[in-house]
Amino acid sequence: MIDRECLCEKALEMRARAYTPYSHFQVGAALLCKDGSVYTGCNIENAAYTPSNCAERTAFFKAVSDGKREFAAIAIAGGAETAKDLDYCVPCGVCRQVMREFCDGSFEVILAKTPKDYRVFTLEELLPMGFGPENLDKKMVYMADEKL
Repeated sequence: MIDRECLCEKALEMRARAYTPYSHFQVGAALLCKDGSVYTGCNIENAAYTPSNCAERTAFFKAVSDGKREFAAIAIAGGAETAKDLDYCVPCGVCRQVMREFCDGSFEVILAKTPKDYRVFTLEELLPMGFGPENLDKKMVYMADEKL
């Protein structure tokens, strides 16, 4: 199984691939699947702004499109394009919600400055009382449809 330092290194490498002509804020992510495979992503901006995609979601979407559904951890590294030293880069709310779709609260979110300088949080710490698939009671959804 890949260790945290190696996962952080991959996230830092992906940061260099980010397409950020507008914000100049580059983010890389490395997603560890429970089977040991790793999917990477970078943020990709768009002139229309809203079609942009974060590094974390890029990694998740690549993994899911390959049939992966079980995840252990994600490493995230980000900062200004010209930064010599990075700070910890936390995932945005949309990315936290995508993580919650596929992961429970014990999923590890690793924020990396360097391969050896990182902090580890659980998804529960970053998204307390998160809303996930188990919150959708099929009976309630059916009842709501009946009333329409």
